[in-house]
Amino acid sequence: MRARDPALQELLDHRAIAQLSIDYMRALDRLDRDLLRSVYHPDATDDRGFFAGSGPEFCDFALGVLASHKVNHHMIGQTNIAIEGDVAFGEIYFNAYHRIESDGEDKDFVVIGRYVDRYERREGVWKIAHRSELNDSCWTVPAADDWLRQTPSALRGARGSADLSARRDEVRRR
Repeated sequence: MRARDPALQELLDHRAIAQLSIDYMRALDRLDRDLLRSVYHPDATDDRGFFAGSGPEFCDFALGVLASHKVNHHMIGQTNIAIEGDVAFGEIYFNAYHRIESDGEDKDFVVIGRYVDRYERREGVWKIAHRSELNDSCWTVPAADDWLRQTPSALRGARGSADLSARRDEVRRR
């Protein structure tokens, strides 16, 4: 259902499109295949240079790679969205942190870049029709978790249903 006020509709469209990136990042961090697939139209395409294929194929590829990581943390920066009717274009800045193991040692692999997207509203629902990932910089350094190692009582994030964010009843009682 569309709003009668064009300015209100534009705000609703921006919010719906921004939520796609929020859900995308959460899905990567929590290894949530269903949520990740939900942001793409079934016929969407995805191109990163090192991967080019359909949106659903990218979901399988990404979750396969991230499953071997110990931790992932994706953060959204500036979100520039231009809406042109039922098509919109976005430039979404991101930082992606990955805790990996390399040569028997924990390493921190960080990527900063941007997604350049085309979104389409179909049957009233916005989803990604095409996503390109532009990598502006990346680096790998030895892991440095001194404080976490020295503070075993610190609450830690986890994947999937083990993460506190997935246990809403528990959060409700806190």
